[in-house]
Amino acid sequence: MTKRKPLVIVTRKLPDVVETRMRELFDARLNETDEPFSEARLIAAVKEADVLVPTVTDRIGREVLTSAGEQLQLIATFGTGVDNIDVELAAQLGITVTNTPGVLTEDTADMTMALILAVSRRLIEGAEVLKSGGGRWRGWSPTWMLGHRIWGKRLGIVGMGRIGQAVARRAKAFGMQVHYHNRNRVHPDIEDELEATYWESLDQMLARMDVISVNCPHTPGTYHLLSARRLKLLQPHAIIVNTARGEIIDEAALLRMLKAGEIGGVGLDVFEHEPAVNPKLLECENAVLLPHMGSATIEGRIDMGEKVILNIKTFIDNHNPPDRVLPSML
Repeated sequence: MTKRKPLVIVTRKLPDVVETRMRELFDARLNETDEPFSEARLIAAVKEADVLVPTVTDRIGREVLTSAGEQLQLIATFGTGVDNIDVELAAQLGITVTNTPGVLTEDTADMTMALILAVSRRLIEGAEVLKSGGGRWRGWSPTWMLGHRIWGKRLGIVGMGRIGQAVARRAKAFGMQVHYHNRNRVHPDIEDELEATYWESLDQMLARMDVISVNCPHTPGTYHLLSARRLKLLQPHAIIVNTARGEIIDEAALLRMLKAGEIGGVGLDVFEHEPAVNPKLLECENAVLLPHMGSATIEGRIDMGEKVILNIKTFIDNHNPPDRVLPSML
């Protein structure tokens, strides 16, 4: 990088405080309309930017990366997941990739617990009864709108990273029994703290749980990790909550099971083909659906922006950025 301010192109509208700081530090070109970039616009951006700041809505694949000019040295994504970026090809082209890990942990874990409660206690159904009016609610009844308590239930966490562990802490406080499946077993001290039971076999864990929480990243190895075959292992009363990535679950198979009453319910904050949502999912009374809100807090978004700025500033000062993503990490 030269001593001039680097040209930083930001693909989406970010919090004002983040954008203001970017303008102070860099030659920042902002997206004031928040309209997602098309592939053509991404290609145009990488041809002139020194640094690209994309988000999860931007697909940074071969077509975009091979169009980049020699000046593009850093892709500092505003988000934790990097499944939308061809990290391996970027590395081959000498382009550094960074993300914003850690800052969304507590927010996403909060949303996970909110979905577990919403599905188990039928919160959305109850709220809609009141909103619809027409005298549908005639007062308290001992047998109406019955859900299930979560105290004492077994929670199976798929992916015991930062978010998975944060979910486990919350679940333990709610009196749930914590189980988990992970690529690697966590440290015994963490298991002891969370009173967590490890399952090397995902199949065996799925068959025994009351609630499944999906908290692993989307990688080629986790695509449809919860396949049609694995979903069939679930007990009929079990519920699934997904605040990770929609591609981890075979959504078509999940929908068939919901329609057939072969699963207790689902809480989905992410979808396999988002922003498209299967309209048949919207018809399921036992499905609580949210528009990818897991990390949507003011504090979380500002923290993400600060991480992006730190990664850019460290990089242009000729140091290794703290949140560099390497192909070997995926």
